[in-house]
Amino acid sequence: MTDLQIPVLVVGGSLTGLTTSVHLASQGVPHLLVERHRGTAVHPRAASFHQRTMEIFRGVGLQDAVEAAAEKDFLQDGAIVSVSSLSSPEMQFFYRSFNEGVEDLSPTRRLFITQIGLEPVLRERARDLGADLRYGTELVGFEQDDEGVTSVLRTRDDGKEITVRSDYLVAADGAHSPVRARSGIDMAGRPPFAQCATIYFQADMRELIGDRNLSVVYVNQPDLLGFFRFSFTGDSGFLAVFSSTNPDGTKDTHVSEDLDEQRCVEFVRKALGAPEIAVRIDDVQRWTAAAAHAASFQDRRVFLIGDAAHVMPPTGGFGGNTGIADAHGLAWRLAMVSRGLAGPGLLDSYDEERRPVSDLIVEQAYTRYVLRVDPSLPREGLAAPLDDPSIELGPIYRSRAVVPDGDDDGALLVDPRQPSGRPGTRAPHLWVEVAGERASILDVFGDGFVLLAAAEGQTWCDATEELVGGAQLPVRALRVAAGERIHDPAGAFPEAYGIGPTGAVLVRPDGIVAWRSAGSQERPATVLREVLARLLAR
Repeated sequence: MTDLQIPVLVVGGSLTGLTTSVHLASQGVPHLLVERHRGTAVHPRAASFHQRTMEIFRGVGLQDAVEAAAEKDFLQDGAIVSVSSLSSPEMQFFYRSFNEGVEDLSPTRRLFITQIGLEPVLRERARDLGADLRYGTELVGFEQDDEGVTSVLRTRDDGKEITVRSDYLVAADGAHSPVRARSGIDMAGRPPFAQCATIYFQADMRELIGDRNLSVVYVNQPDLLGFFRFSFTGDSGFLAVFSSTNPDGTKDTHVSEDLDEQRCVEFVRKALGAPEIAVRIDDVQRWTAAAAHAASFQDRRVFLIGDAAHVMPPTGGFGGNTGIADAHGLAWRLAMVSRGLAGPGLLDSYDEERRPVSDLIVEQAYTRYVLRVDPSLPREGLAAPLDDPSIELGPIYRSRAVVPDGDDDGALLVDPRQPSGRPGTRAPHLWVEVAGERASILDVFGDGFVLLAAAEGQTWCDATEELVGGAQLPVRALRVAAGERIHDPAGAFPEAYGIGPTGAVLVRPDGIVAWRSAGSQERPATVLREVLARLLAR
């Protein structure tokens, strides 16, 4: 017997599961989220969030709340440096300010916030939107067939079991994902290269920190490799330890084994360069450093996101951000299919797009680990380091949910500082006026597909209205011109999006350019009908 029938079951209520829930709820998709723990994160974990992630939060009205929560966690816009110890006056800078050089690329900024601070914001937003979130509830097992997924859930407090029937299951259940294992999906990539530990501690570091605004401090010395983050009060923080030195002088990459409190204190003092400082250990989290991704992000009606789909070292801060991008990219597809606006074939484009991009990011995180943390690791097949803003804002998607224009040059990324509007890439940010108010052009996306026509492209808007009038199509048209709802005072829209004055672009709900026409075409309604049929798998 089925106790509950819903379109989507989300397994895992941490960062990526909650992001999925928020986006499903914002698009009116009934779903159930279950999390085996009884609440949100108790460890800080992911703390570095990029502009694209903040754009995703902005799209569901969360930017202000996330920024306010971040201000309680860390000083923002700090430096990312490498030192032999915190007391050393010599520093190598990776960033002098976390937002240096990217201020004009987005309406948002990079920021630091722990999952302890962020997850409650996401949880409350999901609940406000009507999501059903059940903590202390675990997935016991599931079976899928051609019509859906049957899952057995158990509440941990009383052991009560219920059976849930869903159209789809989203696995946001972490690096050791039971859903991935049950689906028989292997991991591909590099084997684990360190057994690490994150040590949460209290110590008065105010004099050591001084007036320096340090967001991330890599510690690189013969006896210890790791990195610090500090609270803005300077009296607590965490030290992630990647490796140390054995008594015989060999490298110890199994730090988390046989790690007692005294050893933790020694690590913190050594990294601080203060052998007599009083240190209190609050907690220790053990984890494995690896760089790998799932061989597939989809098994029929089951989808993997976040750590269930990929694992990577923390260098670059890409892990949580990549998981949020997974959730965002999957949620709009599930919403379109669940609401009957697109065919099930649209869901196949999730794996087509996210897996290659995730593979690239995993390798970039590994490259940074080798170059910043442990140069003794093998460099066979080491990817050349790519530009951070391009990784964050410039991935190129290739799938059936994108209509390319012109020959494929094989490029992996575009430079967001040179916007082009290329299909398969994030729509470029521009400051415009929307209904008389200053806004980013990104703010008009997210509610179905949006066709943006240049000043002389009214025929594209007329064609869109003709199509929508005769069929249930999730698309609306807006002309970017003086006197229209969107006004581009700087006249930057056509060049930024690679079109002429009679051209148009079609942007997906996730803010990715799906199609464009540089100018006018004969029978524009026919052109758009064929484009939308492909994009929606109808």
